[in-house]
Amino acid sequence: MLIFNCTEAASQFFSRVQKGKTITPVDFNPPSPTPEEDEPADLTEQWLVHAITVQRKHVLFVMHIKTRYCMIFADAKKADVAGFIQRFSERWLYGLMRHATQNDLFQWIDGDLMEQRYEQACSEYVFYKRRHRGAQKHIDEVSWIFQSYAAEWGSLPADEYEAGRFDARRNDTPRLSKGHKDYYWPDEEMIAHWLRTYSAQDEQSVQAARDRRNAVKREIGQLESRLAQQ
Repeated sequence: MLIFNCTEAASQFFSRVQKGKTITPVDFNPPSPTPEEDEPADLTEQWLVHAITVQRKHVLFVMHIKTRYCMIFADAKKADVAGFIQRFSERWLYGLMRHATQNDLFQWIDGDLMEQRYEQACSEYVFYKRRHRGAQKHIDEVSWIFQSYAAEWGSLPADEYEAGRFDARRNDTPRLSKGHKDYYWPDEEMIAHWLRTYSAQDEQSVQAARDRRNAVKREIGQLESRLAQQ
């Protein structure tokens, strides 16, 4: 199940007024004060959603609370829940597959099991009006960077591919949060979470995938250094 914890702005974004009555998918009485206090369940993903307006268009920031993996949805249609869920699901999967391809990680991905569990996880969703202070700080940072880029570009990302590239850059940025002793990379943490949850990999395999990812990054860095010296 996908749990979207919405800020005040996101709650308003997903709501609409019809004949003087507010219609909203957002539950203003979540089961717990914080996402961490919810009863644990298999294939439950907690996300924080925030909304802003950039160049007169709605922009959603969706961050995975556990890994701080973030996705940006520009020019979002207000109160279009079905459209958001489809766009979210496609972008999440696209980002993970892109990362796996670039870092030679497919040997640890069980395609059939992944598809089965992914569809199961995304088949149900709920919206709660509920904040998460730590994730909100990181969303605010990403939001500031996005607005700076949009001002420089003079427009929002033209399509999902361009938005996905922005996601990738932000998720390859080290972060520090409660529960982590050192800096970590959201894309690495998300792929590790994905391998455990959606491909049933044990910790030894997850660590092997981390090692391979880091090796590929070093190889790319070395290649870029050599090319810069030519």
